[in-house]
Amino acid sequence: MLVRRNLLPVKRKHLGGLLLLTFIAIICVAFSMIGNDDFDFARREVLLRRIGHEILLQSGDSTSRILPIKKIAENEYQISFENDFIFQTDSLVNTTQRLLAKESLARDYVVNVLNCADASVAYGYSISKNKKDDIITCKGRRQPVGCYMINIKFKPTGIITAKNGYLLGGLSFLAFIGFMFFRYAKPKKALPDNQHNDESEHNEMFTMGSMSFNAEARKLMINGNTIDLTKTETRVLRIFALSPNEAIDRSRLQKEIWEDEGVIVGRSLDMFISKLRKKLEFDPNIKIVVIRGKGYKLEINS
Repeated sequence: MLVRRNLLPVKRKHLGGLLLLTFIAIICVAFSMIGNDDFDFARREVLLRRIGHEILLQSGDSTSRILPIKKIAENEYQISFENDFIFQTDSLVNTTQRLLAKESLARDYVVNVLNCADASVAYGYSISKNKKDDIITCKGRRQPVGCYMINIKFKPTGIITAKNGYLLGGLSFLAFIGFMFFRYAKPKKALPDNQHNDESEHNEMFTMGSMSFNAEARKLMINGNTIDLTKTETRVLRIFALSPNEAIDRSRLQKEIWEDEGVIVGRSLDMFISKLRKKLEFDPNIKIVVIRGKGYKLEINS
């Protein structure tokens, strides 16, 4: 009986160590995945630069630079250029299909050609491993000379999904170990909750020039007039209002607004930015401007 009584304290004593070792193991796995992601990005960067190179050659430009490839979101990349150029829609589609066919992890993707000035979509299409699901519009059209950025978003592959599954399984195991540890740990007296912490975010009022922005009520007010905002417009404007006159990355806006919904659509951001611009026109000292190669800025002139 004495031996059996002593076993339980020993198990409790080492449970914390087991929890720590499990946590370290999962962190190591996560860093290993990051290393693989870095390699995949480097490989895709070469192919994307090759796409940019051929597009410039097709437009008659053999000297200007292709700017560094940017990873603007998970599985989404941006090709930008030093100079303006012209492109044929059919040539762009054929070039991406031919070069990306060499990349086994990039069989399903969406391409959007954006205007540098306002990030509006000048042309776009979708390619699928199943050819009957391809969506290609405006064939045979020649786009005018202009400053363009090309965004390519790849569909997550089964390998990435499997990696996430392993990581999720490891985290679940860690949660189980933590539950067992705290179950045997000595209970501590709970601190009183502060019920007002979560409410503070929703009670924010912002002053922007001659306008007032009530994030909780989703309203803009100017000279006694009230302008209603949608939920998403409110979320977008709140990010800008928290950092006026500061450039905000396009990828940050997409992530903070749509990531919880599981789908991030680049054109949706452009649409809501356009709607907000119209609602801010009542004060000429307030405007949302495009920061080329980065994102947007809420510009407020005193």
